[in-house]
Amino acid sequence: MENQIIKDVKLGKDVQIFNFVNIYGCEIGDNTKIGSFVEIRETVKIGKNCKIQAFAFLPQGIILEDEVFIGPHACFVNDKIPRATTNGRLREKGEDWKPLTTIVKKGASIGANATILGGITVGENSVVGAGSVVTKDVPANVIVVGNPAKILKKLEK
Repeated sequence: MENQIIKDVKLGKDVQIFNFVNIYGCEIGDNTKIGSFVEIRETVKIGKNCKIQAFAFLPQGIILEDEVFIGPHACFVNDKIPRATTNGRLREKGEDWKPLTTIVKKGASIGANATILGGITVGENSVVGAGSVVTKDVPANVIVVGNPAKILKKLEK
């Protein structure tokens, strides 16, 4: 099994990509590390000095700013009401579907097995605890945990 790095991927300087990844039509900033078995889809933008751990899934519409950490098995969702079909036909990109934009701000960390729903912004330097399900925006400089994720504490700047 090989890495599947498909055309139209823009890689910055000194990007490290480990084994068995699927990467399509995205941008990855300088000094970023991508772990094994990660999938990154079209239109994803990843900043500089990020770390994306094994088995993370980043579908269309995800933006990671600089210095973001994504834990193993973290999953992003880009559709609040996913459907396989529209009017009896398989859904496709384009007129019948538009991915939601999700932004993870500079210095934020997403814990292992966390799920981030579509259309969410995770604030600068915030931490999403392992296994949390983020259903609404996370302010800057906080730790959120649980399902649904709630603020556990504020962080010192």
